[in-house]
Amino acid sequence: METNRVERARWFTEEVHQHEAALRGYLHSAFPSLDVDDVVQESYLKLLRARAAGRIASTKSYLFAVARNTALTIFHRRRIFSATPVNELPDSLVLNGEPDAAQKLAASERFELMTQAIGQLPERCRAVMRLAALRGYSNAEIAATLGLSENTVRVHLARGIRQCTDFLRAQGELP
Repeated sequence: METNRVERARWFTEEVHQHEAALRGYLHSAFPSLDVDDVVQESYLKLLRARAAGRIASTKSYLFAVARNTALTIFHRRRIFSATPVNELPDSLVLNGEPDAAQKLAASERFELMTQAIGQLPERCRAVMRLAALRGYSNAEIAATLGLSENTVRVHLARGIRQCTDFLRAQGELP
């Protein structure tokens, strides 16, 4: 029991606490009217429960997503409505539809994992996958660029996708 407590404290210090300043900054800018301390505290509790259940693949991404969802839940609980029409609100208070910091971070981490997965492929397969996945080349464009037949490109793509899927599954990113 004591070792679990020590391990939890070590994990929290090394994996979670280092992100607190960035998390608070994100919450202050995204949800200026909320009590950030409450959101952070509730997010930590949810994070600890999720870790105990073994549902966390990336601590930082999970923490930011939980904090965002917690803040939104608090908004919904309060049922905050404004008598001011949206078109009269200051630009800083209107969501612009762009991804928020948590979404950008999660996308960046997914891209990094995919880059790692492709980096572990055999040389020819890696070259084909980089052109397809990272640059969006068609099979014909890949074949012309690498001097391969389109059939060979398809074979490398199939192998690369299978091996990348296995890599992502091993990282806990896929079921």
